[in-house]
Amino acid sequence: MKILYTAETTVHGGREGEARSSDGNLVVKLATPKEMGGTGEPGTNPEQLFAAGYAACFQSALMLVARRQHVDAGKSTIVSKVGIGPIAGGGFGLEVELHISIPGVDHETAEKLVEQAHQVCPYSNATRGNIPVTLVVEN
Repeated sequence: MKILYTAETTVHGGREGEARSSDGNLVVKLATPKEMGGTGEPGTNPEQLFAAGYAACFQSALMLVARRQHVDAGKSTIVSKVGIGPIAGGGFGLEVELHISIPGVDHETAEKLVEQAHQVCPYSNATRGNIPVTLVVEN
């Protein structure tokens, strides 16, 4: 693989700290959700960041494969849900649900585009076989 870009962030304080990108464009306060024992203080968490990254990446892949087929997916939306919980043997695992809507595109075409995007998207390729990923086409 030829690397085209490398993102770099530094985190201090774990889930109760801060994340900052090397270029300064991303600076976020991190906070553990109440559901996981957090205080409820304002802040994001790794699961929200992963959900945002996956959704943005998947939508770009979707628009790419749609454009190649002369289909307009510019008004598509992706709702990404990332769940975290304990797994057998200790530790924690993730699962992902992507809800995809492509207005103006019939359901069969939307399903084909979503499956093709799932083959192109780097997040999908990274998670494939590692965590459950469910794709829900809502056309």
